[in-house]
Amino acid sequence: MGEFFASLFTIAFVAQTLRITVPYALAALGGVMSERSGVINIALEGILLTGAFTGAVAAYESNQYTLVGYEPNPIAAAVIAGALGGVLIAALYGLVVITFKADQIVAGVAINLLAAGLTRYLLKLLYDSASNSPEIPGFETGIFSNPVFWLVVLLAIAAYVLVWRTRWGLRLRAVGDHPEAAHTLGITVNAVRWQGVLASGALAGVGGAWLALSVRGFVENMSAGRGYIALAAVIMGSWRPQWACAACLLFGLAEAVQIKLQTYSIGVPNELTQMFPYILTMITLAGFIGRSRPPQALGQPYDSD
Repeated sequence: MGEFFASLFTIAFVAQTLRITVPYALAALGGVMSERSGVINIALEGILLTGAFTGAVAAYESNQYTLVGYEPNPIAAAVIAGALGGVLIAALYGLVVITFKADQIVAGVAINLLAAGLTRYLLKLLYDSASNSPEIPGFETGIFSNPVFWLVVLLAIAAYVLVWRTRWGLRLRAVGDHPEAAHTLGITVNAVRWQGVLASGALAGVGGAWLALSVRGFVENMSAGRGYIALAAVIMGSWRPQWACAACLLFGLAEAVQIKLQTYSIGVPNELTQMFPYILTMITLAGFIGRSRPPQALGQPYDSD
């Protein structure tokens, strides 16, 4: 038991916690962008999965070819393709819920099911496998010397500045709280909502690419509920980027502890340790969900006519 607790106070454990936290945090930042505009984004799970798939495909394919005088960077290709894949699936979601004003909860669940089925189909079509892609290049260095990690840190800072310190952020919050008032001031409500949803797709898509690069490939359903936990972090963080990231750090810590528990014999069944992050999610949500103040027009379609 003492050896287990000692392992929690090491640089390696801190690095593992941060590595696990990154996809949660990126998806949560995307959730803040979307939901601050008034659009519930249950589709974060599907966006993460799509970003992981497109990122893995780009990393693998770019590693197969070398152009004259230029050697592609599979890591960069994965990050860019992950963002683009996330934007594409988010655009489909935006079309359904913003343009056609479908129920956002139902549409989000449908997007998640679509992403699960589509990535499995494309995996079989491209690589003749129903479970995983070929191995791709991954992160070669520790997290603190990983440029993608520092890019994520910059994205987190940029998200805070955009939402709380810019005119665009003021408009984003305005259309999420008082869309009618924003419209009377000349703000095109649905255009701002589109921007929030597409930004959420880009951020969560990069989170998916991080997942693929971390395990050096795409695995069927590898998002594994992270999008839903990220959504819980958005609620815990009261729809504020910095606090949503802090909540994700808590969930990342819980998952890192769960992994550690599986490597030490402390008398706890593995089935119980695997439940730890999800139990923590339910407990924390029970404590925060009544206190958090969502945007007032969250989930309400807006018709300017």
